[in-house]
Formats: sequence, C-alpha cells, structure tokens
Amino acid sequence: MRNLTIDGARLWDSLMEMAKIGATPKGGVCRLALTDLDRAGRQLFIDWCVAAGCTIAVDKVGNVFARRPGRDPARPAVMTGSHLDTQPTGGRFDGIFGVLAGLEVVRTLNDRGIATEAPIEVAVWTNEEGARFSPAMMGSGVHAGIFPLAEILEKRDMDGRRFGDELARIGFAGPEEPGRRAVGAYFEAHIEQGPILEAEERTIGVVTGSQGQRWYEVTVKGQEAHAGPTPMSRRRDALVGAARMIDLVNRIGRERPPYACATVGVIQSKPNSRNTIPGEVFFTVDFRHPDDDVLSTMDALLKTGCAAIAAEGGLEVSIVDFWYAPPTPFEPRLVEAVRAGTARHGYSHRDIVSGAGHDAVYMAKVAPAAMIFVPCIGGISHNEVEDAKPSDIEAGANVLLHAMLQEAGIAP
Repeated sequence: MRNLTIDGARLWDSLMEMAKIGATPKGGVCRLALTDLDRAGRQLFIDWCVAAGCTIAVDKVGNVFARRPGRDPARPAVMTGSHLDTQPTGGRFDGIFGVLAGLEVVRTLNDRGIATEAPIEVAVWTNEEGARFSPAMMGSGVHAGIFPLAEILEKRDMDGRRFGDELARIGFAGPEEPGRRAVGAYFEAHIEQGPILEAEERTIGVVTGSQGQRWYEVTVKGQEAHAGPTPMSRRRDALVGAARMIDLVNRIGRERPPYACATVGVIQSKPNSRNTIPGEVFFTVDFRHPDDDVLSTMDALLKTGCAAIAAEGGLEVSIVDFWYAPPTPFEPRLVEAVRAGTARHGYSHRDIVSGAGHDAVYMAKVAPAAMIFVPCIGGISHNEVEDAKPSDIEAGANVLLHAMLQEAGIAP
C-alpha cells in the first residue's frame, strides 16, 4: 500500500462546501457551537458519512461518531477527528480539516475496497473552541472524564442561554453515555495555527505533545465617581489598575521566550460611561508554556503582581483559576506512526510542540494519541483570512491515512 493516497481534490471540495455554512464577507467562517449553523454543519457531515457507509452515534454532550466497521468488531476503534465549531471570526480550516481528512480516509478505503481489522471512527467534538461556551474542548473533555456532564450542561453563554437547552434545541442531545466508546488509538490532523512550518518550508509537523495552559478570570474593583469633580489623587480607577495588570501579563510572557505565551482576550469595564471613572473591570488571562514549572512561575507572578498593583491603587482584585490543562506528551508509538507516514511520501517535516489546545490533548488521557500539523499561510489562524495550500492539506491527509492503517491493520 506504499502508493495509497487520498483524493486531494475531493477533500478540498468538501472543505470548501463546508465553508459555505457560516461564510463571512471576508472569506472566513462564523459557526459558533450549538447554533443553527453548527447544526447545519453537523448534518452535512452526517449525510456525507452515511453516504460513505458509516453508522452514526451521538452522545449526551453532542459528540458525533461516524463508524466504518472493521473485520474484528471487538477491537477498539482507531479514531480520528476534530471539531466543526469556529471562532466568531474564524477560518475555513481550523478543526474542520481534521474532521474531513478523517472522512476522506474512509472514502479512500472505500474506493480501494480495503477492509481494516479494527473499526475506523471519525469524531466531531462539541464546542472545542470555547468561543460561545467556556471553557474550551468541552465535548472531548466530557468524553475523557475531565468535566462532569451535568456541569457542562449547565454552562451558559454571554446571553444566558444554557448549554443543555441549546444542545437539545439543535437536535444533538444524543442518547449515548459519553466515554463509553473503546478507542485503541486517536489521531488528529490540524493546521499548525502558527508560523514555524511555513517559515522552515516543512510540509508536515510531527507533533510530540502540547503546551500546558492556565486560564484566569480577573475582577478589579475600585470606586465609580464623576470624571470632572474628582481629583486624580483621590481616584480609585479600576480601569487604570486593570491596564497595569494587563501590561504585567504581557511582560510575564515576553520575559520567558521562546515558548511562553500570555494573552488578555476579554475586557469588560463598568459602568462603561464616558464621564464616569470605572468602578469595576473584568478581564481574562491565557497563559501557555510546555514546561509546567515555568507555567507555575507565571501563575505566581500574576497573582502576586496583581495584588501589589491593587494595593498601590486602593483597589480590590479577585483572580479565579478558571481552567488548567497540563503539558501533554503524545504516545511515542503513534508519533512514530506519523513520522513513518511522512517518510513514506518523502514529505519534509520536523518535530513540533503544539502551542494551541486540541481535542487530542484530552483524548491522550484515555487512549494513545498523536497529531499531524500542516502549514497555514502566514501562520495566521482564528482569523477570517486563515488559509492553507491544497497540496499541504492533501499531504496531511495522506500521512493520516497511513498512520491510521498502521494502527488499524489491513485485513487480508
């Protein structure tokens, strides 16, 4: 099977067809979790999988599993997948490439009449992005036992809509208990979402693991007052304090190159009036690093630094540890399977650590897991201009095909 390859044109056409669901004027996609557009994307995927001879199952958190049977139904499935939901200003490849690359593996095996010993499954994980409902990676997190199902069903979006109600509304509150599917190996293909592969002119990133992440919610309280009569020396301006804390977050990241990342993504100021000194500010913090000891140092610097800034300004500060995902190494055997698939086709490649969180991180808690990266143009993702070359997309799917076959086994 050395010359076995996927149909690159078919995969690209599928990606472009899916990108029409939630298409934005700038060429991107807005398909937030558990919206009508999410439902439409899920249904299109299911229709394609049924046409490819797969059976469909949906669990209670909305994860979708398309199964191609193997010769030995008792063997745990070799699974691949990713997500269909996007950022509000998302692109055409983040997540969906991994889903449709898995579907293309199934289609290719069908085209060639190849039976596998183990079943093949393609998963769509619910709410990977965490854009509408937080935290991120909810579906795979429930599957892996990281989050209790009941807790996730009670989460609410910024408009107060309940996760469980929205899941039922779009018709994807399935009957299957999460985490009950046996998985022998899990692979995930994804765009890099960074600039390294493109800058080094490498086609494939052999992902050896994922950075750790810590998310926080910070609330700074001061005193609202009139912007005119209140002297500068008498002010307890929550926004000024928050601005100093946000600068601290940036410095914590910049002082730990090359791997540390520190981001403030959401800011809300109250009362948000032109002529009133802000009395309360809420903001989020995202810290990432592949070394857990460094991540812990960043955590301590944030908390002590914010406390000192608050004390100097006569403010109060509350820091909530919202989410923590430790650095995750991937299974060496599966990493080698990815490397072997890359070598089989002669693709240029390099080992790489994922700077973003992915469903594979949680799947690594319950099954051997690995990832395959391909370049994205300009290293840009979570942006409507996100793009990738068809040749790189095809290459990533070819590597996925061979890695999955190595684990699933070809039936005689």
